[in-house]
Amino acid sequence: MGGLMPERDVKEVLLKAICAHVPFDGWSAVSFKAAYEDAGIGPGVAQAACPRGAMDLALAYHEAGDHAMLERLAEADLSEMRFRDRIAAAVRCRLEAVEDKEMVRRGMALFSLPVYAGDGARAIWQTCDHIWTALGDTSRDVNWYTKRATLSGVYATTVLYWLGDSSEGHVATWEFLDRRIDDVMQFEKVKAQARDNKLVAGLMAGPLAFLGRVRAPEASQQTGMPGRWNGPD
Repeated sequence: MGGLMPERDVKEVLLKAICAHVPFDGWSAVSFKAAYEDAGIGPGVAQAACPRGAMDLALAYHEAGDHAMLERLAEADLSEMRFRDRIAAAVRCRLEAVEDKEMVRRGMALFSLPVYAGDGARAIWQTCDHIWTALGDTSRDVNWYTKRATLSGVYATTVLYWLGDSSEGHVATWEFLDRRIDDVMQFEKVKAQARDNKLVAGLMAGPLAFLGRVRAPEASQQTGMPGRWNGPD
């Protein structure tokens, strides 16, 4: 069975199979072995499709959630919303795409390990990049990074809150999310006031000139948290 399927199809089959085991054994070697045995896929074929075993499937699970979020956003009418409400709606779409909290909880435990922390950070960054892109962000300077970095912080803390939220319809989570976004908007207001202050603007002239040379990555370069620096001509 496994030898006849393309690698991508093998991973999809393994992802479906491992979902029954992750809530009990986490994203572990035990779950990975159970997945390929349940799917009737040989260990060699499974390892070829997922060299890091369950870790690769955990990332595939996260990516599947991102795709589900993008489908929800494509169907939603956000045109009448304030931009901050569009961001909140996007984060909510991402969390509502999750069918089993335990899958995410186990994933958070995996990505909290130092050896996998970078993978977890890149996954969150990619989610936030998807959100900003879907909402029409056209920034190509340092703002490309600050927007995604700020939203990554909001998203990560909201996920942690959501995992422990037992309120009906997760209403407490959505209120928490709104507060976090309000905090960000207040910070943006302070930044705008600083730019309008001649004294502060003068003090920041050097750093801002430096940051002005930062450019967003090209689409073909976007792997992980990339970027490029435009040095002096």
